[in-house]
Amino acid sequence: MISVITGASAGIGAAAAVELARRGQQVVLVGRDPAKTARTADRVKAVSGTLPDTFTCDYTSLEDVRRLGAELLSRYGRIDVLINNAGVMTTDRTLTRDGHETMIQVNHLAPFLLTSLLLDRVTGRVITTSSRAGKTGRLDPADLNRDRRRWSGWLQYGDSKQANALFTVELARRLSGTGVTATCFHPGVIKTEFAARTFMMWMVKNIPGMGQTAEQGASTMVHLATHPDGAAHPGRYFAASAPAAVPRGMSDPALARSLWDASAAAVAVPTGA
Repeated sequence: MISVITGASAGIGAAAAVELARRGQQVVLVGRDPAKTARTADRVKAVSGTLPDTFTCDYTSLEDVRRLGAELLSRYGRIDVLINNAGVMTTDRTLTRDGHETMIQVNHLAPFLLTSLLLDRVTGRVITTSSRAGKTGRLDPADLNRDRRRWSGWLQYGDSKQANALFTVELARRLSGTGVTATCFHPGVIKTEFAARTFMMWMVKNIPGMGQTAEQGASTMVHLATHPDGAAHPGRYFAASAPAAVPRGMSDPALARSLWDASAAAVAVPTGA
């Protein structure tokens, strides 16, 4: 099986890549930092005996995402599992070169675009890293950047993680009957460098018992990539390797379709059916 994992240079993406390789999958690593991605590749080789393919991509550039998509399409005739894991959390409000707020682009628009580009090659599963932070989201498809609403880093992060869940809902609807399924998941609160500048993550890393290891956080991702659950529950949100309830804002089909249309317009791809 060929599994493409974004955000594979560190954290749960790297941990999942190693575990999937240990289980015999051919993993393809995508990361922003070439040196860190190469270190993950070395870890994969240590358990599999084979150095995996690696690609770099900066999700703050939709042009770079399109380049990545073209490279993956030229290299692989099929992709069994696409894992959209790359993400960011920042307390600074910045815009990308494409004019989108950084978190909504990196966490949602970029993986939305990459999935759209690769979908015809995906034969099995699309898995997206969401978060329980999505339960706090108040997403407005007409105001993805929060230009017209109060902005804070955690509010926008919640919106972007809500978007991951809604993307999964609509993608699963569109894939119904094709044999390809879409799921998303909450990895837990992990002791990594993610959101390292925030006080909450400082506590997670420094107060005993507050956070989990990257390997623990990757366990649900690996479960969805390998277990029948990953195909049996299209459109669902998972936590601790099991389907979990979410508020209406993370599962509303009408909101999911509205978000899809807004996202397609933002990244200039056809909306489809």
